[in-house]
Amino acid sequence: MKQFVVDAFTDEVFKGNPAAVCIMDDWISEELMQNIAIENNLSETSFAVKQGNSYTIRWFTPGGEVDLCGHATLATAFVILNYYEEERMEVHFRMDNTSLIVKQKNDLYEMEFPSYDLKKIEITEEIIDALGIKPKEIYLARDLLCIFDDVNYVINFKPNLEKIEKLDGLLLHISAEGEKTDCVSRSFAPKLNIAEDPVCGSGHCHIVPYWTNVLNKTDIIAYQASARGGTLYCSLRKDKVIISGKATLFSESKLNIEK
Repeated sequence: MKQFVVDAFTDEVFKGNPAAVCIMDDWISEELMQNIAIENNLSETSFAVKQGNSYTIRWFTPGGEVDLCGHATLATAFVILNYYEEERMEVHFRMDNTSLIVKQKNDLYEMEFPSYDLKKIEITEEIIDALGIKPKEIYLARDLLCIFDDVNYVINFKPNLEKIEKLDGLLLHISAEGEKTDCVSRSFAPKLNIAEDPVCGSGHCHIVPYWTNVLNKTDIIAYQASARGGTLYCSLRKDKVIISGKATLFSESKLNIEK
């Protein structure tokens, strides 16, 4: 089985967020998909099978399957449009009972995701202890979003993963208004055996609704301040978050496995 590794939300290798991509003729077992994700030890490995004119897609972290992943979806679309169906300019993906479309627009890949409905919650002592400082505001949807006034705190934050793992939400995102971009964020996922997600697409389905509202802007440029770094071009349209980014191929290989 062929596997690609793509750096998403960047046009330079060794930056952005790497995702492994497997385009298959037929589905393999969940156990095998999970083992491949564990072996890759990347934040996400995506698996896709073409069915009609669309592709069914699934995402696995080393810690288990997830319901949505932005950077691995971008990486999968990049692989399909550049190595499988070069005549196409968009890919339709299916997952569970929903679908999404990735459109290629010059060197950007545009994705439309659902916007999470953020619920403002109380700042507890447990949260302050885990973060080392009291955040300005906290919101909860699938993930926990913590807002800070100081962008330097976000950039220099040293996570205590053991304490973060005990907080509500699947992932933790910390964010502040940026100086060169509209916002700066970082994402942590110890519950999924991921210390820090270098550039988190689905996390921006939380981050973008917050900052578009606060900044009173429809379109924002977001920067993920991990060690690798990555830029996301985002907009909010009613209940949808539009996320665009670049991608580049790191490797192409053959997996020596039995299906």
